[in-house]
Amino acid sequence: MTKQRREVYGLLLEDASHPTANDVFRKVQDRMPQISLATVYNCLEALVTHGLVNQVNFDREPSRYCANLQEHVHFHDEASGRIHDIEFKDGADIMDFLNLPEGAEITEMELTIRGKLPSRD
Repeated sequence: MTKQRREVYGLLLEDASHPTANDVFRKVQDRMPQISLATVYNCLEALVTHGLVNQVNFDREPSRYCANLQEHVHFHDEASGRIHDIEFKDGADIMDFLNLPEGAEITEMELTIRGKLPSRD
C-alpha cells in the first residue's frame, strides 16, 4: 500500500460521514499538501477494487465512500444531508423480507433509507 493510499484509507476509517472524493482530497491535503485530486481518485478506486472501502451512490449526487464493511443500511437524513450507518438488529436476516425468485443469489446489496431524524434541541 502506498503512502497516499494509506493516508486516504486512514482518513476514511476515522471519518464515518461518507465523504465524497473532494471531501477526502481537502482533508488529506492538510496532511499531505502535495497530493493531487487525481491521486485521491486513484487511491479511492484502488481501495474499492481491493474491497477495503465501499463506493456509495445516492441518486445523481457525487459518489461517497464508506469504510464500514459490516452489513448495514444507509439512512440519508433529508434535513441535514448527513448519511448514517444503520446496522440490522441482532438475528435479523434481510432475506426474510425479500421475495426473490427461487435460486436467486445476492452478490451485492445497497439499501438507502431517506427520512428525517428527530431534532436534538
